[in-house]
Amino acid sequence: MDGFAALNQIAEAARECIHVHEVESTKRARLEAYEATEVARIRAAESVLKDYFTQAFAERRTVFEEMFARLDRALDEGNGEVLHTVVRGIVDIAKTSPLADVGDLSQIRAALDDPDQVWEL
Repeated sequence: MDGFAALNQIAEAARECIHVHEVESTKRARLEAYEATEVARIRAAESVLKDYFTQAFAERRTVFEEMFARLDRALDEGNGEVLHTVVRGIVDIAKTSPLADVGDLSQIRAALDDPDQVWEL
């Protein structure tokens, strides 16, 4: 009887081991699917943010180039009033950041999690 009980214990332990392995494999598969989904979301968000920053900084670069061209003209012409206005404009633009327009990062995360979110650039 002891040998048969020991054999039953071994069989039960093997069944339990197989069950645990199946459960853990299922959990692992879910985690891998979740990981793939999150990586895809991050890459999509990265693409959107790259486009946003490319556009935002390109606009700033264009504005700064124009402002400095006006600064050069004001210096060449000796026009102090225009010089003052242009310098003030350059400083005002430099004080702002494209990131300031982005807003609260938790709201951005919520928007990224929302599959119905429409992004406008």
